[in-house]
Amino acid sequence: MRLRIFTEPQQGASYDTQLAVAKAAEDLGFDAFFRSDHFVKMGDVSGEPGPTDSWVTLGALARETSRIRLGTLVTAATFRYPGPLAIAVAQVDQMSGGRVDLGLGTGWFDQEHTAYGIPFPSLGERFERLEEQLDIITGLWGTPAGETFSYSGAHYTLADSPALPKPAQAGGPPIIIGGVGAKRTPRLAARYADEYNVPFHQVQETGEAFGRVRAACAEAGRTKPMVYSAAQVVCCGRDEAEVKRRADAIGREVSELRDNGLAGTPGELVDKIGRFAELGAERLYLQVLDMHDLDHLELLAAEVMSKV
Repeated sequence: MRLRIFTEPQQGASYDTQLAVAKAAEDLGFDAFFRSDHFVKMGDVSGEPGPTDSWVTLGALARETSRIRLGTLVTAATFRYPGPLAIAVAQVDQMSGGRVDLGLGTGWFDQEHTAYGIPFPSLGERFERLEEQLDIITGLWGTPAGETFSYSGAHYTLADSPALPKPAQAGGPPIIIGGVGAKRTPRLAARYADEYNVPFHQVQETGEAFGRVRAACAEAGRTKPMVYSAAQVVCCGRDEAEVKRRADAIGREVSELRDNGLAGTPGELVDKIGRFAELGAERLYLQVLDMHDLDHLELLAAEVMSKV
């Protein structure tokens, strides 16, 4: 099981804070540093100093790190046109020496769209746009050098694109698709994804979602292996007092976190991670909500990661 650090900078984190977490994650041996792609804070936090752009941030981190993978969980298809997004991600992949993964989703948080003047169409249209974006981005990256790429869809049209720049990774960065939708999400994952992620669901629900994607892959005749992963909020402590202190710091109850995330002593976390591994999960994204608590990362590395 590979453990990845996953952050929510819109809750209140400067670039310097994110850099400190990314460097700690790399130094401690975690597999990756991921961040959300949001523009408005959620819940009862200040959100200050304000949002940071995910791909600007990851481009900077690409030059400040050397080993860990970098990515989004997930970029919203509503935020950017697919052509410029393909350019930005390819550039960050080059800047990192081929260490980028692209998580891409429909977008869901209407408040951040209205706050920054971003259109927020119906869910059906957002899925249509997501599928076209996946077609376009993978098409641009996969176009042989010296050839052009054209596309005509209901929402996006490209004519004779030079399909540049090319990412460092042959064929482009791995695509992550997440969610627990019963029909459209499994179909899109089977067609486009290198990795399927289930965010913030209990073990049984995660297994059911994995099963739907496995069935969709079989129905589509897919032979390429799929990586299965899950994301869980993490709150670890050496004893109950430390667990509670960390839960209090993020405004959550320990009992709720034990049910709906990874909370408790290192031994408890190792046991629950093992249950995800039994489902076929190969990666676990640890959602770290208190980005100033680097001691938390040290504990996770020493007492959890070393045992999974």
